[in-house]
Amino acid sequence: MPLIALTGGIASGKSTIARRLAEHGAVIVDADQIVRDVQAPGSPVLDRIAEFFGSAVIAADGTLDRAALGAKVFGDADLLAQLNAIVHPAVRAESQRRFDEAFAADPDAVVVYDVPLLVEARVDDPWGQIVVAHAPSEERLRRLVALRGMDERAARERIDAQVSDERRLAIADVVIDTAGSLARTHEQADALWERIRRP
Repeated sequence: MPLIALTGGIASGKSTIARRLAEHGAVIVDADQIVRDVQAPGSPVLDRIAEFFGSAVIAADGTLDRAALGAKVFGDADLLAQLNAIVHPAVRAESQRRFDEAFAADPDAVVVYDVPLLVEARVDDPWGQIVVAHAPSEERLRRLVALRGMDERAARERIDAQVSDERRLAIADVVIDTAGSLARTHEQADALWERIRRP
């Protein structure tokens, strides 16, 4: 029962790889979606965030105002650590529940955990393999500006706020180079799938 961690910096092509593996039959567990789910209105996590950071981070409809929260914690290591202490345990528990559910449904499933903050939060978990989506930071900057409409300064700040490429590459069992064409990225994801499924 292979449990694979798939990580990469912002705009590294991680989601493209996850979609390709899903087409082959992998079960994708999306860490970003879990974060949104555990912070849903009425959740204990959202209540604790509001208690710690104040009602200004809660939107009029009762959902988390991500921009307001981000503005508070961005660049403040202590506040970010407080936020992580609230959110990470809930994400860990819910992701484990989803892994267990996938393997209970199919003991031979390939489960891929699509997780941006692997190095920061979960590098020591018992992964079968760690796959890193990698493109140089200048290429990721170009994608953020061209494809996501970010201005260059904001895009650079987002990239710089994440761990370095060197730290990510240092933990990789497999590196998928996403700097080339989409077809080339797909080829590498297909080859990874073949290696995973080979008896």
